[in-house]
Amino acid sequence: MVESAILTRAEQRKQRTATRLTSASRRLTAAKGLNGFTIEEVCDEVGVSRRTFFNYFPSKEQAIIGVDEAAELALVTDEFLARGSRGWTAVVDDLVELISEYVLSAGLDAEEHLELVAAVEREPKLLARFIGMGREREAELAALVAGREGVAVGDARARASIDLISTLMRSSVERILQPDGPEQFGTALHDSLAVMREILTTPTPRKAQQ
Repeated sequence: MVESAILTRAEQRKQRTATRLTSASRRLTAAKGLNGFTIEEVCDEVGVSRRTFFNYFPSKEQAIIGVDEAAELALVTDEFLARGSRGWTAVVDDLVELISEYVLSAGLDAEEHLELVAAVEREPKLLARFIGMGREREAELAALVAGREGVAVGDARARASIDLISTLMRSSVERILQPDGPEQFGTALHDSLAVMREILTTPTPRKAQQ
């Protein structure tokens, strides 16, 4: 783990334990199905007590999902707002930087994503939950952006900023899963943003005169 402005060392230690519980829960789900294992089996695999498990997650399903959306968003909110309004380009730059830093400090990697995919393939009903959570988080981020930029919550630019970030994140996940892809999600995210900007700013060449 690295030192981070997003997560303190104590928070990083907690994140490590939560990540291990989520990883074990996903692996067991992929192997046995959601109802095919117990919380005690998860605890045995991670080496923690049942009480510790419930300090982190209220259920097996929540452990598989593995994220506290409100807490996750709160980790970047203060810093994002503190940077102040500097234009729509800065909105995207700030979110890319803060998300990259959070993912790095939390120790999230490609293996976790693969474990999630395997769990969802075994239990497709989890997919609807993830989709719903994703939409809720995007709406919250759009409201956060609108607040910083001093526009209405429904402003198209605020929504478009989050749509762009979501697209870049999906692209970055796919890239780090490739054999020759970058190892760090943050690297892939910054690279994806650079490519997107190049596409948007490169002039379209005029057609050759006939």
